[in-house]
Amino acid sequence: MINQHSENLLNTQLEKAPAQGYRFSWFDWFCLWYPPAWLILFNRHWQHYHQDPDGWNWLEYGLFLIPGGFYLGMLSRWLRLGCRSPRQEVGEFDPNYQQAFRQEVLAPIVKYYFRGELQQIENLPPTGSLIVAMNHAGMCFPWDFLTLGYLLSEVKGWKVQPVASPALFEHPWMIWWLPPKWSQVLGGVRAELNDFEAAIAQGKILLYAPEGIRGPAKAWRKRYQLQKFDVSFVQLSDRYHIPIVPVVCIGSEFLHPWTVNLTKLQRLVKLPFLPLSPLMFALLLFPSMGIWAMKTRLRYFIAPLESAELATDSNKGRTAAYRQAQQLREKLQIQINRFLGKS
Repeated sequence: MINQHSENLLNTQLEKAPAQGYRFSWFDWFCLWYPPAWLILFNRHWQHYHQDPDGWNWLEYGLFLIPGGFYLGMLSRWLRLGCRSPRQEVGEFDPNYQQAFRQEVLAPIVKYYFRGELQQIENLPPTGSLIVAMNHAGMCFPWDFLTLGYLLSEVKGWKVQPVASPALFEHPWMIWWLPPKWSQVLGGVRAELNDFEAAIAQGKILLYAPEGIRGPAKAWRKRYQLQKFDVSFVQLSDRYHIPIVPVVCIGSEFLHPWTVNLTKLQRLVKLPFLPLSPLMFALLLFPSMGIWAMKTRLRYFIAPLESAELATDSNKGRTAAYRQAQQLREKLQIQINRFLGKS
């Protein structure tokens, strides 16, 4: 377990942060502990490093903090921009900004809020391209991915990039919530086959959810029940000779508990999932809580490497990949059950 190690390393990094870097003020600590203000923290950090004339201003930030004020803040911003949406820009991965965001924003969140722990680190390879395959859940902003990316970066110094739903890049709600090109600059890779394959071919270290959107969308009653795995990550692993590092996350199901996915409404608004839970009333009053999650403990268990050895016959390749993907799912389900104390 590296929780204590991560905490010591985190404190050292915060002490050595450059003077021009972003440092938490009392207002930032307030934002961290006041759920509707997490969105303020993300945008304030971005605006510290980037010129963003279309971004939120202080009046609008203040409106986030009161019930229903987000709607007034959005109206104010829309009028200020001349009755148009914020500009949509195409950005590229910026490792320097990812490091700044990781050390200056993710570090206190992982340390004080999600209490992330990485275990069985002896199963991590020393270096090289990887597909880190993890059970993804919580029906909320992908905090389980971000926390794992942070911990892997701290332990191994890796530049980890998550494979994310296209909705996190271009959905109209995301365009208003988060800065333009924010997901791309932080290293997000669109969960589309061409983008995924291009990233694999470039030798990147990717965080991937083999269940796809089925994982977080399965709702509370199926918590910790792994859904069918896609086969693309196994096929690409074999094609480019890149090992798969399986990871089990315990605690992610409690990021947004007691949820039911409103499937029809979710498809209507074109979101990956739309949860109905006791938290929905708060989310209606404070839409800026869309990137917030319940306080929980995220524990990650690294399993031994999986190498894809598929049949060379193209007619059998997909069948072999499917079989291997489902065998991996069964292995991880057994581990999840063991960690949860189930028979």
